[in-house]
Amino acid sequence: MAEIIVHHLNNSRSQRILWLLEEIGEPYTIKHYQRMSPVPYAPPELKAVHPLGKSPVVTVDSKTIAESGAIVELLIERFAPDRLAPKRDSDAYVDYIHWLHFSEGSAMLPLMMKLYTSLLGEAAAPLHPRIDSEIENHLGYMENAIKGRDFFVGDSLTGADIQLSFTSEAANGRGALAAYPELMRHMQAMQARPAYKRGLEKGGPYAYGPK
Repeated sequence: MAEIIVHHLNNSRSQRILWLLEEIGEPYTIKHYQRMSPVPYAPPELKAVHPLGKSPVVTVDSKTIAESGAIVELLIERFAPDRLAPKRDSDAYVDYIHWLHFSEGSAMLPLMMKLYTSLLGEAAAPLHPRIDSEIENHLGYMENAIKGRDFFVGDSLTGADIQLSFTSEAANGRGALAAYPELMRHMQAMQARPAYKRGLEKGGPYAYGPK
């Protein structure tokens, strides 16, 4: 049996790693870390785990892995390849890889820029139209893709849904998801899953979770 340790930072992307492991059903251990105050940066203790000093970070059998997309892809490939990912030789696998990495590769950037520029007040005003248009571009793309569907790829849950859930939650937390009813529906359906709820209970308070 593999030894899995999730270095879990509150209110972070690592919440979806807990959800993923609950869906997989593989035993794991959580090491909790708390954001600093008043600026909610990750604590310096995470630097001792990985040089980037941020979460999620997962240690599997003494091998430490960072980056959400890589963690989700590797955990599924090792522990649940037949349940949470399409077959590698299928057209659906191409879509799966795209959506799996779209979340961090494209969609989260303008949302993070919105967060950081909000700390600058009026000094950031010239950037707001561009940032807002990029948020609308990415959320609109996701909205059209999930319209009339329960999952982003195929007819069952995949790692793509788990990855994209944080994008929707982050957008919802910033008041940007109300204009996208299909994404809202998908997010709420994911949050209603028993494995999601178990991960949330184990992870602790989560500002982006169900209200």
